[in-house]
Amino acid sequence: QVQLIESGGGLVQPGGSLRLSCQASGSIFSINDMAWYRQAPGKQRELVAAITRDGDTNYDDSVKGRFTISRDNTKKTIYLQMNSVKPEDTAVYYCHAKLRTSIRSAVFPIWGQGTQVTASS
Repeated sequence: QVQLIESGGGLVQPGGSLRLSCQASGSIFSINDMAWYRQAPGKQRELVAAITRDGDTNYDDSVKGRFTISRDNTKKTIYLQMNSVKPEDTAVYYCHAKLRTSIRSAVFPIWGQGTQVTASS
């Protein structure tokens, strides 16, 4: 069974920092793009940052210059370094990946269970 396991969420003061991790586990042949999304109460889920297998990144304008996404392919893990966190960053953060379980399988998307980030004093 393939799954994404997130960690690192919690309570952070405005202006503080937090680091999220997401590790893929199970029978995985290859992982293509990986990304972080977030969903605040009453809002739609939105893309925060994405990274390709080769390390190319893109960010939502609201987090550019504050958040950094990175990836360790050997560990099948991505990270989201969150700096200068704002109250409006409060949301459940979800990891997303597109992967293959074998050389013959199609690429399919998978989501993590989500981790809560709350920015409050």
